[in-house]
Amino acid sequence: MIDARLVTLRVFARCGTIGGTAELTGYSPSAVSAQLRELQRLLGMQLLTKDGRGVRLTATGRFLVAGSDPLIAQWESLRAAAMEAGDQVQSHFGLGGFSSAAAQLLAPLAATLRLTHPLLEVQVLEADPARCFDLLIAERIDLAVIVAMQSDSYGDDDPRFEQRVLLDDPLDVIVPGDHPMASRETATLEELASEPWITEAAGSAYHSLFTAAFTAVGVTPRIAHEAVEWETHIAFVGAGLGVGLLPRLAPLHGAENVVRLRITGRAKPTRRIVAAVRRGSIGAPLIQESLGILQVNANRILTDRLEEEDL
Repeated sequence: MIDARLVTLRVFARCGTIGGTAELTGYSPSAVSAQLRELQRLLGMQLLTKDGRGVRLTATGRFLVAGSDPLIAQWESLRAAAMEAGDQVQSHFGLGGFSSAAAQLLAPLAATLRLTHPLLEVQVLEADPARCFDLLIAERIDLAVIVAMQSDSYGDDDPRFEQRVLLDDPLDVIVPGDHPMASRETATLEELASEPWITEAAGSAYHSLFTAAFTAVGVTPRIAHEAVEWETHIAFVGAGLGVGLLPRLAPLHGAENVVRLRITGRAKPTRRIVAAVRRGSIGAPLIQESLGILQVNANRILTDRLEEEDL
C-alpha cells in the first residue's frame, strides 16, 4: 500500500503550505510537519527547504512527487482489481461535487449506497472543482462530479485523474411569469437577445458558456445584472429584473413568478458534467456502481424536470 506520508507530500506539493495541507488531509499542522520530517528521514532525502517563514519542495522533492504519479495509479488499479476479484467494496467512500450536483446527484447516490451497502461509510462534500481535485489527491474523496469546462487545469491527460462523461446538461431560459413568452414551452436566443439578461461576471465558466451561446447565433445580449448562485438568478428573474439561463439539473424549487422554457434554434447551450476519479481506480466495484446510479438519476432528472415544474 502507499505510505500515507507520501500522500501528504503530494498534497503539500499541490497547495504549497503546511496549513493548506492540514486542512485538505484532516491532520493537524504539527502532524503534517511531523509526517514530512519522518518521510525525509526514512528516505534519506532532503525533500523540503526553508522559504521565508514557510517551507517549499526541493528539486528532489518535486522530482519524487512527479515520479509518484504512475506509482499511485498502479496501486489504485491493483486495489480496484483485488476488490473486484473478492467481490468486496471499501469501508469508506467519499463523494464531492459542486452545489447542484451535490444536491441533485450525490445526495441520492449516497442514500442508495447506504441501502445497498449497510456497512459502508459514505461522506459527501460540497466543493468547487479545484477543491474536488485537491480532495482526490488527498484521498478524502474517491469520486468527484464537476462541470467539464471548470476542470481545464486538470485535463484528460493529467496523469493523476480519469474522467467519465455523465451527462450533457441543457441550459433552459427562465423568464418572469408575466413575460410575453411565459405561456410558451420553447424560445430561441435570437428572440430574447434584446431582453435584460442576468449572468455571472466575466471570467467565470458560466459566463463563458453564456457568451459562447450567443456568439453561435451572431447576436450580442444586453447584460443588466450579475449573480453567482442559481438561487440568486431565479430570485432576480422572479422580481422581474430580466431573464437568465438555468441548467436543467438546477431546480426552480417552486419559485414564484418564474417559468422555465426549453431553448430551440441554432444554439442549444449545454454544460458537460463529468465524474473524476484518481487514475487507476475507475474499475473499482463501488465506483462502477456509483457511475451507473449517477447516470440513471441524471437521465431521469433531465426527462422529468420540465414536466414536474409544469404541474
